[in-house]
Amino acid sequence: MKKVRSNLKKLADDKGKSIRQVAKDIDYRFETVRQMYNDESKHFPRDLLDKLCAYFECDISQLLVYEDNEETPPV
Repeated sequence: MKKVRSNLKKLADDKGKSIRQVAKDIDYRFETVRQMYNDESKHFPRDLLDKLCAYFECDISQLLVYEDNEETPPV
């Protein structure tokens, strides 16, 4: 089954940025950014998506990806 997931960890790692530094640079609450970084977010605040796309100079499709869930389906 496919699901939307955050690609923030890869973007930050590729730029050599810690998640704490990203949160500080975009002036956003660390815990919310951390949840997105760890793909734990239940929802994605629109203003956070705007700030992250601008910060990483990327498109939303690079920040959020829609792909197969890696979990094994229940038997």
